[in-house]
Amino acid sequence: MRVLGNILWFIFGGFVTGLGWWVAGLLAAITIVGIPFAIAAFRIGAFTFWPFGRDIVDDPARSEASSLLALIGNIVWIIFGGLWLALGHLVCALLFAVTIIGIPFALQHLKLARLSLTPYGKRIVVRP
Repeated sequence: MRVLGNILWFIFGGFVTGLGWWVAGLLAAITIVGIPFAIAAFRIGAFTFWPFGRDIVDDPARSEASSLLALIGNIVWIIFGGLWLALGHLVCALLFAVTIIGIPFALQHLKLARLSLTPYGKRIVVRP
């Protein structure tokens, strides 16, 4: 089922959405200050291409110093676009949740909303 879900997702919007994240990452990478944001955008873009069968978890291997940096990075991310990205995914989730067939896609958009709001301090893992 996960393969079928990923194929349908990729055809009906996942490719365009993931490509959009990668373009945003390229634009962020133009400046030295934007490189950490570009890395996060590339990671989210890769997750957006094939979200079924993968989950977002908190990174347990973080020290207190890196947790503080993740907090600061998340605050800056939210201020400069993360809130709008998350709201966009929430709207898509609501639109998909209207139909029974769209509920799995709505759940994926909810995962993407959570990741696009606070990407730092998170890891993407493959579900067994």
